Amino acid sequence: MKRQITKDNLLELLLHGTEKDVRDTIDTIHPVDILDLIHEEPQHATAILNRLPDDILADIVEEEEDEDKYALLKQFSDTRQKHILEEMSSDEITDLIGELEEAEADEVLNKMDREDRDDVKKLLEFEPDTAGGIMKTEYIRIFAKNTVKDTLEFLQKNTDEETTYYLYVVDKENVLKGVVSLRDIVTSSFDTPMLSITNPNVISLRYDEDQEQVAHTFEKYGFILMPVVDEEHRMLGVIEFDDIMDVIQEENTEDIHHLGGVNSEERVDSTLKESFSSRIPWLIVNLFTAVLAAATVSMFEATISKVVALATIMPIVTGMGGNAGTQSLTIVVRGLSLGQLTKENAIKIKEIGVGILSGVVIGGIVAIGAMWMESNPVFGMVTGIAMFLNMILANFAGYFIPVILEKFHVDPALASGVFVTTVTDVMGFFLFLGLATMVLPMIL
Repeated sequence: MKRQITKDNLLELLLHGTEKDVRDTIDTIHPVDILDLIHEEPQHATAILNRLPDDILADIVEEEEDEDKYALLKQFSDTRQKHILEEMSSDEITDLIGELEEAEADEVLNKMDREDRDDVKKLLEFEPDTAGGIMKTEYIRIFAKNTVKDTLEFLQKNTDEETTYYLYVVDKENVLKGVVSLRDIVTSSFDTPMLSITNPNVISLRYDEDQEQVAHTFEKYGFILMPVVDEEHRMLGVIEFDDIMDVIQEENTEDIHHLGGVNSEERVDSTLKESFSSRIPWLIVNLFTAVLAAATVSMFEATISKVVALATIMPIVTGMGGNAGTQSLTIVVRGLSLGQLTKENAIKIKEIGVGILSGVVIGGIVAIGAMWMESNPVFGMVTGIAMFLNMILANFAGYFIPVILEKFHVDPALASGVFVTTVTDVMGFFLFLGLATMVLPMIL
């Protein structure tokens, strides 16, 4: 039984092991572990890479971040790059080229053979955030007219890393006819027609389907591989689960960034210019909403000048409303992202109920505190009522604003926060100061 190799052992092997030892061991090591080693030991990176075979190098390049794939590939000679590209899958090369300038992209394409280059060019025609943009064109086709014997002979000659537990059956026009498992193939007699063991109810993806919806479909059915088809149901390629993991991470990152008013492309290691450009637009928008809230306060300057305690309490009213709105907003935006919010349940008013209950509790606590602070029951009542109403409005806004934005095809994660904050701030100030103005003689 072979022992599990440690990172130090792997480094020693890659630097000083014989060619045979490297070849025998390297197939048992995941490429991402070698990539991590290269990142952690940059002084040894060139020596390690030069000792690895082309197929392993291709796997390592594929594991690298999209924006860094080209830099890693450029460490090799043009001839070696050509060999590495031959070993890479079409979808990974497409991702690599998608990060490059036109001249660099042409340089990579010119190093590929004609068939692979044509495949990549076809993939580049699809929108990058659709099923066609993330699929790969390497897959094994099983023809419907064949028997099990024909299929087994074909698989013996063509089995490689693209073979999976499930295989897709097509006709001579490449129209998808169904899916068949390897188990059904190996347990059937040689003369069995493939169509007789093929499941025609195969779940497929349209090439123009958004990648977020593709991820939902994978999650719903629990598949590790799904076929991509065109309008005529002709098979174009396949999407693997590891690609969907990248999509899920990308979509989650985008939603989190947008909720914070940050460009989805910004990263921890982004440049000063990139980070500034990413953040300043929404800060300017927030500035205008803050001015709107300030204008609301200015309408009640006379009231505030007579009851200074109002200035102490009003940030509590708006702040708690903002927190309640953010809670509701977070749940709804995430529900929209996961497809949990549908036409059937979109009319539910749970968030208003939550707002009422929260308003009663928080409003009651604040009312008691305000009454104690000013020794004035009316002052406490005004504070409590304003808090109660603002909590309801906050939950109402947190629910309906993202739903409305989604209906108008505006990313709710990007724009909802600004609108919800505006509602809670403006209405919080207006309700609190407006009520105080109405009963001003009673709180003086």
